[in-house]
Amino acid sequence: MTENRYYRRQKAEKSVFNLFYSAIRFLYSVICLLNIMRSYKTEGIVVKRKNFGEADRILTILTPNYGKIQVRAPGVRRITSRRSSHIELLNLTLLTLYRSSHSFLPIVTEAHSQEEFLLIKKTLEKIGLTYYICELIDAFCAQNQENRKVFFLVKDTLFKLSNYSLSNNETMQQWNNKTIDNFEEELLVSLGFLPKQHRPLDKKIFIESILEKKLFAKRLLPVFLERP
Repeated sequence: MTENRYYRRQKAEKSVFNLFYSAIRFLYSVICLLNIMRSYKTEGIVVKRKNFGEADRILTILTPNYGKIQVRAPGVRRITSRRSSHIELLNLTLLTLYRSSHSFLPIVTEAHSQEEFLLIKKTLEKIGLTYYICELIDAFCAQNQENRKVFFLVKDTLFKLSNYSLSNNETMQQWNNKTIDNFEEELLVSLGFLPKQHRPLDKKIFIESILEKKLFAKRLLPVFLERP
Protein backbone atom coordinates (compact mmCIF):
# COMPACT_ATOMS: atom_id res chain seq x y z
CA MET A 1 0.00 0.00 0.00
CA THR A 2 2.81 2.37 0.97
CA GLU A 3 4.71 1.39 -2.15
CA ASN A 4 1.70 2.25 -4.36
CA ARG A 5 1.44 5.67 -2.74
CA TYR A 6 5.14 6.26 -3.37
CA TYR A 7 4.83 5.41 -7.08
CA ARG A 8 1.67 7.52 -7.43
CA ARG A 9 3.43 10.48 -5.83
CA GLN A 10 6.43 10.02 -8.10
CA LYS A 11 4.15 9.88 -11.13
CA ALA A 12 2.32 13.04 -10.02
CA GLU A 13 5.61 14.88 -9.46
CA LYS A 14 6.86 13.80 -12.87
CA SER A 15 3.64 15.06 -14.50
CA VAL A 16 3.97 18.41 -12.74
CA PHE A 17 7.60 18.66 -13.85
CA ASN A 18 6.70 17.82 -17.47
CA LEU A 19 3.90 20.40 -17.39
CA PHE A 20 6.22 23.03 -15.96
CA TYR A 21 8.92 22.19 -18.54
CA SER A 22 6.39 22.43 -21.39
CA ALA A 23 5.22 25.81 -20.10
CA ILE A 24 8.81 27.10 -19.99
CA ARG A 25 9.46 25.91 -23.55
CA PHE A 26 6.24 27.56 -24.72
CA LEU A 27 7.17 30.88 -23.08
CA TYR A 28 10.66 30.69 -24.59
CA SER A 29 9.16 30.10 -28.05
CA VAL A 30 6.83 33.08 -27.60
CA ILE A 31 9.73 35.34 -26.54
CA CYS A 32 11.80 34.21 -29.55
CA LEU A 33 8.85 34.86 -31.87
CA LEU A 34 8.32 38.33 -30.41
CA ASN A 35 12.02 39.12 -30.89
CA ILE A 36 11.83 37.98 -34.53
CA MET A 37 8.74 40.14 -35.07
CA ARG A 38 10.53 43.14 -33.52
CA SER A 39 13.56 42.74 -35.79
CA TYR A 40 13.45 43.59 -39.48
CA LYS A 41 15.82 44.42 -42.32
CA THR A 42 15.66 47.25 -44.80
CA GLU A 43 17.78 48.89 -47.44
CA GLY A 44 18.24 52.59 -46.81
CA ILE A 45 20.07 55.78 -47.78
CA VAL A 46 21.43 57.90 -44.93
CA VAL A 47 20.18 61.45 -45.62
CA LYS A 48 20.78 63.06 -42.22
CA ARG A 49 22.48 62.34 -38.92
CA LYS A 50 22.99 64.05 -35.58
CA ASN A 51 24.83 63.19 -32.39
CA PHE A 52 22.82 61.92 -29.45
CA GLY A 53 24.00 61.29 -25.92
CA GLU A 54 27.62 60.35 -25.30
CA ALA A 55 28.23 57.96 -28.20
CA ASP A 56 24.99 57.49 -30.16
CA ARG A 57 23.66 58.97 -33.39
CA ILE A 58 20.13 59.61 -34.63
CA LEU A 59 19.95 58.78 -38.34
CA THR A 60 17.36 59.82 -40.90
CA ILE A 61 17.07 57.00 -43.43
CA LEU A 62 15.17 56.92 -46.71
CA THR A 63 13.88 53.37 -47.30
CA PRO A 64 11.85 51.72 -50.08
CA ASN A 65 9.18 50.14 -47.86
CA TYR A 66 8.95 52.38 -44.79
CA GLY A 67 9.58 55.80 -46.32
CA LYS A 68 11.69 58.27 -44.36
CA ILE A 69 12.39 56.95 -40.87
CA GLN A 70 14.52 57.91 -37.91
CA VAL A 71 16.60 55.28 -36.11
CA ARG A 72 19.05 55.27 -33.22
CA ALA A 73 22.54 53.88 -33.73
CA PRO A 74 23.97 53.24 -30.23
CA GLY A 75 27.70 53.51 -29.62
CA VAL A 76 28.67 54.33 -33.23
CA ARG A 77 30.72 57.38 -32.25
CA ARG A 78 33.15 55.21 -30.31
CA ILE A 79 36.44 54.45 -32.07
CA THR A 80 35.88 50.72 -31.59
CA SER A 81 32.47 50.71 -33.31
CA ARG A 82 32.34 48.42 -36.36
CA ARG A 83 29.11 49.95 -37.65
CA SER A 84 30.17 53.60 -37.88
CA SER A 85 31.73 53.37 -41.36
CA HIS A 86 28.61 51.68 -42.72
CA ILE A 87 26.21 54.46 -41.73
CA GLU A 88 28.04 57.51 -43.06
CA LEU A 89 26.00 60.23 -44.74
CA LEU A 90 24.88 59.24 -48.29
CA ASN A 91 25.72 55.55 -47.80
CA LEU A 92 23.35 52.99 -49.29
CA THR A 93 23.19 50.47 -46.46
CA LEU A 94 21.44 47.25 -45.50
CA LEU A 95 20.21 47.75 -41.94
CA THR A 96 18.90 45.35 -39.30
CA LEU A 97 16.59 47.26 -36.96
CA TYR A 98 15.04 46.30 -33.65
CA ARG A 99 11.87 47.74 -32.15
CA SER A 100 12.67 47.98 -28.44
CA SER A 101 10.09 48.67 -25.75
CA HIS A 102 12.74 50.85 -24.06
CA SER A 103 13.35 53.12 -27.05
CA PHE A 104 10.97 55.33 -29.02
CA LEU A 105 13.10 54.88 -32.16
CA PRO A 106 14.11 51.58 -33.82
CA ILE A 107 17.66 50.57 -32.89
CA VAL A 108 20.35 49.71 -35.45
CA THR A 109 21.76 46.30 -34.52
CA GLU A 110 23.61 45.56 -37.79
CA ALA A 111 24.68 47.66 -40.77
CA HIS A 112 26.42 46.67 -44.01
CA SER A 113 27.09 49.34 -46.62
CA GLN A 114 26.23 48.32 -50.18
CA GLU A 115 27.48 51.51 -51.84
CA GLU A 116 29.47 54.38 -50.31
CA PHE A 117 29.51 56.64 -53.42
CA LEU A 118 33.19 57.42 -52.88
CA LEU A 119 33.47 59.20 -56.24
CA ILE A 120 30.85 61.68 -55.05
CA LYS A 121 32.56 62.21 -51.70
CA LYS A 122 35.87 62.99 -53.42
CA THR A 123 34.41 65.91 -55.43
CA LEU A 124 33.44 69.10 -53.63
CA GLU A 125 30.88 70.05 -56.30
CA LYS A 126 29.11 66.68 -56.04
CA ILE A 127 29.13 66.84 -52.25
CA GLY A 128 27.26 70.14 -52.45
CA LEU A 129 24.70 68.70 -54.88
CA THR A 130 24.07 65.59 -52.80
CA TYR A 131 23.62 67.69 -49.64
CA TYR A 132 20.98 69.58 -51.60
CA ILE A 133 19.27 66.26 -52.48
CA CYS A 134 19.30 65.25 -48.81
CA GLU A 135 17.84 68.61 -47.78
CA LEU A 136 14.97 68.25 -50.28
CA ILE A 137 14.19 64.70 -49.13
CA ASP A 138 14.23 65.68 -45.47
CA ALA A 139 11.99 68.68 -46.13
CA PHE A 140 9.48 67.12 -48.55
CA CYS A 141 9.07 63.53 -47.35
CA ALA A 142 6.84 62.83 -44.35
CA GLN A 143 7.92 60.36 -41.69
CA ASN A 144 6.95 56.69 -42.06
CA GLN A 145 5.13 57.05 -45.38
CA GLU A 146 6.18 54.54 -48.03
CA ASN A 147 7.19 56.02 -51.37
CA ARG A 148 9.21 53.56 -53.42
CA LYS A 149 9.33 55.90 -56.40
CA VAL A 150 11.14 58.58 -54.40
CA PHE A 151 13.59 56.07 -52.90
CA PHE A 152 14.61 54.72 -56.30
CA LEU A 153 14.73 58.26 -57.73
CA VAL A 154 17.29 59.25 -55.07
CA LYS A 155 19.21 56.01 -55.51
CA ASP A 156 19.37 56.38 -59.32
CA THR A 157 20.37 60.05 -59.05
CA LEU A 158 23.28 59.24 -56.74
CA PHE A 159 24.51 56.57 -59.15
CA LYS A 160 24.23 59.03 -62.06
CA LEU A 161 26.26 61.65 -60.22
CA SER A 162 28.82 58.99 -59.33
CA ASN A 163 29.11 57.49 -62.82
CA TYR A 164 30.05 60.52 -64.90
CA SER A 165 32.62 59.84 -67.60
CA LEU A 166 34.14 61.86 -70.45
CA SER A 167 32.25 59.66 -72.94
CA ASN A 168 29.04 61.50 -71.98
CA ASN A 169 30.08 64.33 -74.37
CA GLU A 170 29.29 66.85 -71.61
CA THR A 171 31.41 68.59 -69.03
CA MET A 172 31.04 67.30 -65.49
CA GLN A 173 29.24 70.48 -64.47
CA GLN A 174 26.76 70.15 -67.34
CA TRP A 175 26.14 66.51 -66.44
CA ASN A 176 25.65 67.34 -62.76
CA ASN A 177 23.32 70.27 -63.45
CA LYS A 178 21.18 68.20 -65.82
CA THR A 179 21.02 65.33 -63.31
CA ILE A 180 19.92 67.63 -60.46
CA ASP A 181 17.44 69.45 -62.70
CA ASN A 182 15.81 66.14 -63.63
CA PHE A 183 15.81 65.07 -59.99
CA GLU A 184 14.00 68.21 -58.86
CA GLU A 185 11.31 67.81 -61.50
CA GLU A 186 10.75 64.09 -60.91
CA LEU A 187 10.62 64.60 -57.14
CA LEU A 188 7.99 67.35 -57.43
CA VAL A 189 5.94 65.28 -59.87
CA SER A 190 6.19 62.12 -57.72
CA LEU A 191 4.99 63.98 -54.63
CA GLY A 192 2.14 65.68 -56.50
CA PHE A 193 3.46 69.24 -56.33
CA LEU A 194 4.01 69.63 -60.07
CA PRO A 195 1.93 68.43 -63.04
CA LYS A 196 3.81 66.50 -65.71
CA GLN A 197 5.15 68.51 -68.63
CA HIS A 198 4.96 71.70 -66.55
CA ARG A 199 8.12 73.68 -65.79
CA PRO A 200 8.04 76.57 -63.30
CA LEU A 201 9.85 79.71 -64.40
CA ASP A 202 12.07 79.71 -61.32
CA LYS A 203 12.33 76.27 -59.72
CA LYS A 204 14.17 77.54 -56.64
CA ILE A 205 11.43 80.08 -55.81
CA PHE A 206 8.76 77.48 -56.59
CA ILE A 207 10.28 74.91 -54.20
CA GLU A 208 10.86 77.45 -51.42
CA SER A 209 7.28 78.69 -51.74
CA ILE A 210 6.02 75.12 -51.15
CA LEU A 211 8.31 74.57 -48.16
CA GLU A 212 7.76 78.11 -46.86
CA LYS A 213 11.44 78.39 -45.99
CA LYS A 214 14.77 79.05 -47.63
CA LEU A 215 16.90 76.17 -48.87
CA PHE A 216 20.22 76.22 -47.03
CA ALA A 217 22.18 73.85 -49.30
CA LYS A 218 20.92 75.56 -52.47
CA ARG A 219 22.31 78.88 -51.30
CA LEU A 220 25.68 77.28 -50.55
CA LEU A 221 26.01 75.63 -53.97
CA PRO A 222 27.93 78.59 -55.52
CA VAL A 223 30.61 78.03 -52.85
CA PHE A 224 30.92 74.36 -53.82
CA LEU A 225 30.99 75.25 -57.53
CA GLU A 226 33.83 77.75 -57.22
CA ARG A 227 37.06 76.79 -58.95
CA PRO A 228 40.49 77.69 -57.49
